Amino acid sequence: MKPETAESLLSLSKREKNPHKRMRLLAVSLFLQCHNRTQVASQLKVARSSVNLWVSSYLGQGLAGLEDKPRLGKKPSLSNEQKRRLARYIEFKAQSDEGGRLTGADIQQYISSEFNVEYHPNHIYKLLKSMGFCWITSRSRHPKQTQSLQDAFKKVSSGNDPSRSHSYTTTPD
Repeated sequence: MKPETAESLLSLSKREKNPHKRMRLLAVSLFLQCHNRTQVASQLKVARSSVNLWVSSYLGQGLAGLEDKPRLGKKPSLSNEQKRRLARYIEFKAQSDEGGRLTGADIQQYISSEFNVEYHPNHIYKLLKSMGFCWITSRSRHPKQTQSLQDAFKKVSSGNDPSRSHSYTTTPD
């Protein structure tokens, strides 16, 4: 592990896309220039304890110490495979010829029965949004609806019925 110079860390910070890591690189670069953590914190307008932590991590682990740490938090209730199955179910139901609508309650019931996971009704819509679904529905189709009957109706209603034709003429004043 070769120690970096203040200039090389500054150059790395300018190329870094992650703003948090950029700040850490800049802080360590400034520390290597002036060796005063209080001045670095004041110049960057961050807490001195943060600068202490970043510099200590860098001195102990090198550049690897400045990487983002895994975030804590609740694990998702559905795995990625379960979300894919749910997405296939929703798409299948949306294209089904059975008619009717797929509601949040229907999706909640499916998740409960298939995956044994309980969601609050309000969270179903957040889940759908995170999966890339938009809660906009098209007009549902009646189960007995057929395209051939619709086409036949259109031909009859738009045919050349003389009683339906109107002609307008102007009268001279």
